[in-house]
Amino acid sequence: MVVLLAELVVLLLLAGLLLYGLGVWSTRPAVPPGAARRELAGPHQARLAHAVARARWAPAHDEVDGVTRVLLRRSYAGPDGLPVVLEDRVYTTFSSADPAWEARFTEAMSGARFRCSYLNAEDSAG
Repeated sequence: MVVLLAELVVLLLLAGLLLYGLGVWSTRPAVPPGAARRELAGPHQARLAHAVARARWAPAHDEVDGVTRVLLRRSYAGPDGLPVVLEDRVYTTFSSADPAWEARFTEAMSGARFRCSYLNAEDSAG
């Protein structure tokens, strides 16, 4: 009987870990009952729509797991003046340990700047 109970506890723990790994349980805090989402009204909504319409593409980069990523990032200035990222596209990747890292990085950022200028021109034309 004790063995059966121990097996059941282990099974429940494994199921919990599986659900946690699949993202079924969220780390976001629950919304308190009665707390409705505040919707933007009138001028606030129009201001946000105008800011999003002026979003621009710009090159960016980061490093993830020893890999340098050069990104094309579309963002706009939020109400607090900080950038709000709408979209990131990976332009290219290469190893951060590459002996020719600096040359590859310089070339990739140059290519990303050119691509961003193209995307910005395309957005303003259409």
